[in-house]
Amino acid sequence: TTLDQGNASAAAGVSKEDVHIHTVYAGGSFGRRATLESDFVVEAIAISKAVGAAHPIKLQWTREDDFASGYYRPMGLHRVRAALDDAGKPVAWRHRIVTQSFFAGTSVERMSNEGLDPLAVEGAANLPYAIDNIHVDLQLSRVYLPTLWWRSVGHTQNAWVAEVVVDQLAKAAGQDEVAYRLELLGEHPRHRAVLELAADKAGWGSPAKTGVHRGVAVHESFSSYVAQIAEVRVSDAGELTVERVVAVVDCGVAVNPDIIRAQVEGAIGMALGAYLREAVHLDNGTVREQNFDQYRPLRIHEKPTIDVHIVKSAEAPSGIGEPGLPPLAPALTNAIASATG
Repeated sequence: TTLDQGNASAAAGVSKEDVHIHTVYAGGSFGRRATLESDFVVEAIAISKAVGAAHPIKLQWTREDDFASGYYRPMGLHRVRAALDDAGKPVAWRHRIVTQSFFAGTSVERMSNEGLDPLAVEGAANLPYAIDNIHVDLQLSRVYLPTLWWRSVGHTQNAWVAEVVVDQLAKAAGQDEVAYRLELLGEHPRHRAVLELAADKAGWGSPAKTGVHRGVAVHESFSSYVAQIAEVRVSDAGELTVERVVAVVDCGVAVNPDIIRAQVEGAIGMALGAYLREAVHLDNGTVREQNFDQYRPLRIHEKPTIDVHIVKSAEAPSGIGEPGLPPLAPALTNAIASATG
């Protein structure tokens, strides 16, 4: 509301005090409510000025308008190099990130300090693993496409990259992927707790059902800790079936466990849909996907069994709206790697 009020006052040429916004409670529908430039508000004011202030107007975008005029999640290209000692422990880690700023083309980017974007390195610049030498390098690309947050922001990319590489290091060291993480997380008890409980609830270490392969990931975002273990099947034809996801969350005192479970289940569904097929393509600057026949979210029948477990904690309550999303992609990727090599 504050952003819309400021942008509306500038567009209308009146003081902020003369702009009154009636907020509509929209449940969990994100819509366009987080656009920094308030494009639909400014457009409505421009139309109102054109037709005359005495005539109230209603502005309603078509879904095609919405798809083609969005603020999109930035693309990213990541390269990680790591070195292991004779015991298989990582002694060096270099992570280079090339991405567009999450604020590209917005007023926030124009006000930023030398073009730096701390959101682009969150989850990468603060790795919890015991590695003596870590270097994270960010290069912001200049692709002029309007971008903004996607659920869990930079963590979506960086958790995926880091947790897949850690799995590769465990395999290179000839060690179990969960045990390898636990040893490197000695100074992070909350990471360890969610990981240990997820492994226990998923039966990690015991044989999975015939044809089922597991993958694991653990990540902290927004001061909450989530571990996930994905169980998948990959057919001879390469068809992927996600059968189950076991998720364990530590978000401090669980004020409302039902909401916590619902948020984590929803985040996993959102992440899985994006992982499997959701994408936006541009043809000569025009968005190809114009409606849900071309951009298909996850369907109910495609959702796997999701088991959510909440760690009993006396820590202060923290975020739960976004932390359930980042571990899903790396857990799935590691499971697929286990299935296919």
